[in-house]
Amino acid sequence: MKVGVYVDGLNLYYGGRSLFGRSASRWWWLDLRQLRERLLARRADWLAQGARVQRVVYCTAFIVGSIHPAEHQRQQVHVAALRANRSFDHLEQGSFTARWKTGLLATRDRNGRPVVHTSRWPVMVQDSTGKKVRDARFMVSYLRAEEKATDVNVASHLLFDVLTSRVDTAIVISNDSDLRFPIRLARQRVPVGVVNSSTNRLAGDLAGGPGDGVGGHWWYRLEANDFRSCQLAETVGNYRRPHVGNPTATSVASG
Repeated sequence: MKVGVYVDGLNLYYGGRSLFGRSASRWWWLDLRQLRERLLARRADWLAQGARVQRVVYCTAFIVGSIHPAEHQRQQVHVAALRANRSFDHLEQGSFTARWKTGLLATRDRNGRPVVHTSRWPVMVQDSTGKKVRDARFMVSYLRAEEKATDVNVASHLLFDVLTSRVDTAIVISNDSDLRFPIRLARQRVPVGVVNSSTNRLAGDLAGGPGDGVGGHWWYRLEANDFRSCQLAETVGNYRRPHVGNPTATSVASG
């Protein structure tokens, strides 16, 4: 049984960050090779049928260095270490685009829902006559870096491999609801495991039943120990884990 593993890299990264916070401590130096074996080990039914990982497709986009230099450097080093460790078989790159946007000034409530801010002390708004304008809303312009194509790349590789019989089963690591249709289509032909990489509930569009299509489907949410237990060595080839608390310290070992 040939298993294909399709990883939404940014979804996986932000999922880990939601578990551990922004600290670059012992979670983000993740080894996809160990993770894929850990996930496969959970499936005794697949292992009984001789399941083995045929290929790992890692889809990600590189963070814009001019906007987030520290994160960009960490990501570059991590991907290079993964390549040196042969932790994936194919890297498919999306992209980030930086754009100016406008929107209402808002923050999140405790449930993550947006709360629009309006004028109130200590910041009030006056009209041209000096009269206070209560509950006025604030429009702001801001820079937004938008990731492009990662979900499309995951979907394309998944469907191509399934439809050409390159794999007999698939594991998709993502909680992106945009993958609803390709995953639903893949389930008509092969068993699919969907791995939720975030602390959020599984996106409803990725749900389904174990018996849909050909059957044998499953779902799993990554836990903190999955990240801790699947770490690369401190040094991989010419690359080493950046020092905790100093993410810009570099990662390229003398060689």
